[in-house]
Amino acid sequence: MKKLDNTLTMLKDLTDAKGIPGNEKEPREVMKQYITPFADEVESDGLGSLIAKKIGAENGPKIMISGHLDEVGFMITQIDDKGFLRFQTVGGWWSQVMLAQRVTIVTSKGDITGVIGSKPPHILSAEARKKPIDIKDMFIDIGASNKEEAVEWGVRPGDMVVPYFEFTVMNNEKMLLAKAWDNRIGCAIAIDVMKNLQNVDHQNIVYGVGTVQEEVGLRGAKTAANKIQPDIAIAVDVGIAGDTPGISEKEAQSKMGDGPQIILYDASMVSHKGLRELITDVADELNIPYQFDAIPGGGTDAGSIHLAAEGAPSIAMTIATRYIHSHAGILHRDDFENAVKLITEVIKRLDRETVDKITYQ
Repeated sequence: MKKLDNTLTMLKDLTDAKGIPGNEKEPREVMKQYITPFADEVESDGLGSLIAKKIGAENGPKIMISGHLDEVGFMITQIDDKGFLRFQTVGGWWSQVMLAQRVTIVTSKGDITGVIGSKPPHILSAEARKKPIDIKDMFIDIGASNKEEAVEWGVRPGDMVVPYFEFTVMNNEKMLLAKAWDNRIGCAIAIDVMKNLQNVDHQNIVYGVGTVQEEVGLRGAKTAANKIQPDIAIAVDVGIAGDTPGISEKEAQSKMGDGPQIILYDASMVSHKGLRELITDVADELNIPYQFDAIPGGGTDAGSIHLAAEGAPSIAMTIATRYIHSHAGILHRDDFENAVKLITEVIKRLDRETVDKITYQ
């Protein structure tokens, strides 16, 4: 394995951590470890979102940079008499990426390896073989002989299940392969923005936030934003990469390595015009690459944040990522670094007057 630099080590630690909605403790601890050196204080809201605060100017506008801690996964709902586990998806899954995949069941007695199984095609009719298997007909096989053995190993209904995948730097070292890019990359961006603002003179109070339960309805963002009551918010997430075979430019036009995506519109929010123009003006001034995208379905934490308290100008900035909501995604390191640079430079230009000016555009 290639030697990892400090940034890659952080990305590995974040993505290897196991944390589905409602079970974010492990990634929260990793994010806390990395962000605490750059914060004046670190706290949580009642749902468990992590909130790191750095004061540039007392009484300055509150700027919230938010990534979500949770990843899509599964929850054990039943153990049958033969020791097979039934499960519920937690977050959005496409059945075709699930079968025969290795998973980790996190139990009170430690991690257990399993594989997602179904009835084999050899005993299906020719017609049935052509159809995708329904998720409700899948199960997890942990090699238990019966229910009692599975229970003895520590498996309980409610246990979290995550995809098994190890962080990998590909042959093109800019290409990074891992589980849970959705959305540990957003958490990493929040950490590195806070890091960049060390010893920088700016007129804001900056919050680097790792939210919980985004994949099941943008829930932690709502409670975190109600606690912070930001004046400006940038939600950082993953977006659709349109550079694989079979995707037309009309369907998705972003390319990995061409800069972070500025989301114009999604199902949860219309991006704020004044904030959007400030961000693109800063990017143009500094020759930081970016791309526009619109996602008619789905949303980001910005959908909850912009409605918190009295509302706040908000936008989603995303990193084009292949194969999201599967066991493994690929993204481009340059997009991550350019997102960090762009958000840092935007914050340096924000102050009370600028925030007031853009708010009502």
